[in-house]
Amino acid sequence: MSDALPKIPTETGAEVRRLAHDLSNALEIILQASYLLQIANLDDNAKKWATMVDQGAQQAVKTNHELREFVRNNS
Repeated sequence: MSDALPKIPTETGAEVRRLAHDLSNALEIILQASYLLQIANLDDNAKKWATMVDQGAQQAVKTNHELREFVRNNS
């Protein structure tokens, strides 16, 4: 019995890569806006919220990268 995962069908892999690319574009906008918020003159409470948005976006970028790697390695 093999522990290898079955290959992702070509069409499915292409669609997941397309969606991941679109997600990357949306996350880039969030990251840029987050950066601008970080350098803006915000009160402490607003800075905490901006930091939370940035951290969430960074995690989403990392997860999206892992998804793209998974699809690349399994299709």
